[in-house]
Amino acid sequence: MENLEDLHELIKKDRQIKKFCLYGFLKNLRFFEPYLYIYLIQVVHLNLFQIGTLFSIRGIIIYLFEVPSGIFADQYGKKTELMICFIFYIASFLFFFLGGSYAIVAVGMVLFGLGEAFRSGTHKAMIYSYLEQKGWFGHKTFVYGRTRSFSLIGSSLSAFTAIFLIIKLPRMQSIFLFSIIPYILDFLLIWFYPETLNEPVETTISIKNFITHSIKQLKNIFANRPLRKVVVSSSLFDAIFKVLKDYIQPILNDIILVSGIYVVASMDAATQLKIILGIIYGVMYIFSSWVSRNVYRLNLKFNSDKLMDISFDIFGIVFFIMFFAIKTKIMLVVILLYFFLYPLKDGRRPMVVDVLGDCMKKNERATVLSIDSQLSSLFMIILAPLLGYIADRFSIATLFFIVGLSILILNRFLRVEKN
Repeated sequence: MENLEDLHELIKKDRQIKKFCLYGFLKNLRFFEPYLYIYLIQVVHLNLFQIGTLFSIRGIIIYLFEVPSGIFADQYGKKTELMICFIFYIASFLFFFLGGSYAIVAVGMVLFGLGEAFRSGTHKAMIYSYLEQKGWFGHKTFVYGRTRSFSLIGSSLSAFTAIFLIIKLPRMQSIFLFSIIPYILDFLLIWFYPETLNEPVETTISIKNFITHSIKQLKNIFANRPLRKVVVSSSLFDAIFKVLKDYIQPILNDIILVSGIYVVASMDAATQLKIILGIIYGVMYIFSSWVSRNVYRLNLKFNSDKLMDISFDIFGIVFFIMFFAIKTKIMLVVILLYFFLYPLKDGRRPMVVDVLGDCMKKNERATVLSIDSQLSSLFMIILAPLLGYIADRFSIATLFFIVGLSILILNRFLRVEKN
């Protein structure tokens, strides 16, 4: 155990590992996140169904470009692809800032989707490569959990900073401009990553070779049954979480208005909501960071595939409890349940990365991780407007009941078996 701890200390002090951590920290400085739904509802004047269609648009773009982008990274270089993704992100933030109409925000969603498609899986593949170069591949759960914890610290700092920004800025949409700054810094950070992590197979781009290689990669991946089941379980979990994670914004808005609960008596309900949301997201990400950093310890007693299955069932149970909490308007329980959802999701992800790492081949990593994200996008394309419609037609509480029941049923067919 002492040797293991010494090795972990060595890994933590490694310069490139620190760069990986800084990348995640900067990437998650999205100051707009705690207020995105509120912005779309109050400033752009959209309903939940329309918001759902926007997320479907983003999902369609990710779906269309996810696998090609992953294969592109494997073939022509991971650094190059990551730098391209940040250009898309920055452009999307500019369109969100312009806002004002569904069409303009939709363009922002298209650009954001391109950024997501070009980013997802690529950085994880770079981490895999670096760990292999250093002989540390067996410690991927520890390393990924650590780098992800820094991402979540960034999310926490982002949420707390957003409280100040959202109150002080003359217009809510100005918060998107501040989100551009850390993304420029991340672009420069990737620029200075070592070329050994770029790993291009081809130096010139050939459409014919690209298509041929794509078909071959996809056939190999979907022929692998254990890998296929892990990818479906991972992508479905992430899709449900991404669609529902920010529903706390309209929920708390309704609860505050109905219950008259105020943090500071002299402030109006709109300002109260902004403060409460910022605090919730900030504290939530602190807990998520701690869970992500320490989840590798569970592997001492349980296999990652088993933990994946258990966490999915817990996910469904939480939505059942959320149904009753919203019905009874117990705000504290609603907040605590959301607190739990984020650490659950961020604790599960390192387990997914661990299982995937043992199932896939070296030359298909970015592709597999892109397929994982692509399937998640496909599920989001279907679920976002559907769940938005159910929430508008019935209630968010009813929606959570339906989701919880569906998760428990589906997970019976998604038991993960790792070789």
